[in-house]
Amino acid sequence: MTLSPVGERDRLLAPDLARGVMLALIAVANSALFLYGRPYGIRQHVIEHGLADRVVSAVSLTFVDARAYPMFAALFGYGMAQMWNRRRDDAEGRAVLRRRSLWLLAFGAAHGLLLFPGDVLGLYGLLGLLMCRLTRVRGRMLLAAAAAWLVPVAVISALVYGGPAGTTQRAYLWSLAVPDPVTALALRPLEWVMTPFGMTGAVTAALVGVWAGRRSLLSRADATVLRRAAVAGPLVAVAGGLPVGLVAAGAVTVHDPAAVMALNAVHVVTGVAGGLGYAALIALLARRIGQRRGPVVTALSSCGQRSLSCYLLQSVVFVALLPPYTAGLGARLGSAATAALALLTWAGIVVMAELMRAAGTRGPAETLLRRLTYARQGRP
Repeated sequence: MTLSPVGERDRLLAPDLARGVMLALIAVANSALFLYGRPYGIRQHVIEHGLADRVVSAVSLTFVDARAYPMFAALFGYGMAQMWNRRRDDAEGRAVLRRRSLWLLAFGAAHGLLLFPGDVLGLYGLLGLLMCRLTRVRGRMLLAAAAAWLVPVAVISALVYGGPAGTTQRAYLWSLAVPDPVTALALRPLEWVMTPFGMTGAVTAALVGVWAGRRSLLSRADATVLRRAAVAGPLVAVAGGLPVGLVAAGAVTVHDPAAVMALNAVHVVTGVAGGLGYAALIALLARRIGQRRGPVVTALSSCGQRSLSCYLLQSVVFVALLPPYTAGLGARLGSAATAALALLTWAGIVVMAELMRAAGTRGPAETLLRRLTYARQGRP
């Protein structure tokens, strides 16, 4: 048997539903990075003064920031393990995973250099190459490595986001506030290379995802591990994210640089637990739904099946509306209006994905990635 893509009828609901839902959180997180023209506070979120904007900033940092991408990384690792489970032999399995990861890295480079330098696809490509080296590593070693990696995650996060608050100068992703499109284009290569340092928690989440994928936890009858993660993960994430959210809302003031660094370190480490917990929570929901899928669940899973195309399309919309070298709404909208714009964008993309499903059409980015990945096997 040759390693091949998963057919539509063989797909699990849980990963697709999780990706579809979490694209909403990623839209909220990414759109906030496009705001400019005001002083920046903790974690480079603009300092807001209106009540609605302050509340949205607090909610976003507590539940979304550094939490959505680890969930995607966990699902990415899970998918890599599932692909490996369907291998014909070691050589073929590694070749397919390596080729897919390299093309994903290329997709990320194009996305980061042309649209959004905070791209995550390149990081996932690098993670995929790492997973190719870990195909024979035992599960306990994977979990031990995932836990040990949280130490550099905490240190790097403290250093990256530990700058002073109240400055009008961005600490990263400078191109999103530059009015000249040529200058912005010249800055993006450096920004894209720097982006993985702000998403180090994704490595731990991906390793845990590989561990879970080897055991097919999303499809096993015993849901004990999922239930525990679904409860503990979000609780840990809220406990670690709420202090940063309160600082962003202006309810708490922190001036000590060491305290700011500590808050950022805890925020990101607990965000990994939150991402894993979100994935487990949606997996349990998918089990309860089973085959009784209504129109909303079907549309969300359609979006999840086309998550690569939907993720790229979000960037197209945000770049068209928010930066200073396009419509410039990033200088005028507050956090609340920007979050509303992000959710409306996500909802429109979900509808588009469902129309594509009804028409029997795959996502264009997914189709291209599959063709490039499986081309040497003579498969579309």
